[in-house]
Amino acid sequence: MIAKRTAFSTLLKPGNAQPESHPQRAWIIRRSALMLALTLGLSTVQADTVSVAVAANFTAPMKQIAADFEKKTGHVTQLSFGSSGKFVAQIKNGAPFEVFLSADQQKPVVLEKAGISVANSRFSYALGRLALWTIKPDTDPFATLHSGKFNKLAIANPRLAPYGLAATQVLEEQGLTQKVKSKLVQGDNIAQTWQFASTGNADLGFVALSQISYKGNIKEGKAWVVPLKQHDPIRQDAVLLQKGANNQAAKELLQYLQSEPAHVIIRQYGYEIPQ
Repeated sequence: MIAKRTAFSTLLKPGNAQPESHPQRAWIIRRSALMLALTLGLSTVQADTVSVAVAANFTAPMKQIAADFEKKTGHVTQLSFGSSGKFVAQIKNGAPFEVFLSADQQKPVVLEKAGISVANSRFSYALGRLALWTIKPDTDPFATLHSGKFNKLAIANPRLAPYGLAATQVLEEQGLTQKVKSKLVQGDNIAQTWQFASTGNADLGFVALSQISYKGNIKEGKAWVVPLKQHDPIRQDAVLLQKGANNQAAKELLQYLQSEPAHVIIRQYGYEIPQ
């Protein structure tokens, strides 16, 4: 404090530049305080929270995308992960979600037709890939599936989860529907299906490639990445819901999901970007 008083006294010595008058200094202080208040006020207005329902298969990439989005915008994302089918039922019953990232196209279309989503806000954010996976690194999942030498095969509920529907199409394509029927165990969503396979409660599991890979590598176990021609395309659509129609954070999140930084993350988890 002594140094500061000395420096200020020096400014007041004759021959030095004259400081502003007291009224001038007071005006500058008031103006600075006003600018600070306005800045803080704008920050408060601009920082919003958005509630997002996310298909279980997109858990890992969405957590990373949301974290980057929050850093760049200051907005806050509240993420809920689960079955697309169950989310649709919840949204129809008034659940407070503002953005919906589905595991397919059909469910957002249903919301669109019902007027629950904002018109013309729907777009495809990812093209999903299906994989037959086992936690055992010395097991060939494709050969094991055809041999029938396994106890349980996990798939997601095809009525609720698009990846489960795709799995049934693959089994039909391979001529194995009846052969494996008694060995099927269903998860409510693709996350639960992965849990069955990852814990060994199921010897094999049809899971999302995003759950078991990163940057082109299978993280553990062994997988057969199902060729796209084996099932209908898993085009995953996002949509702005009516509850988020006036939420700037919701709109900006959907814009960010279509940006190149988000696309880089999406590709890293084995998805393709729809054209």
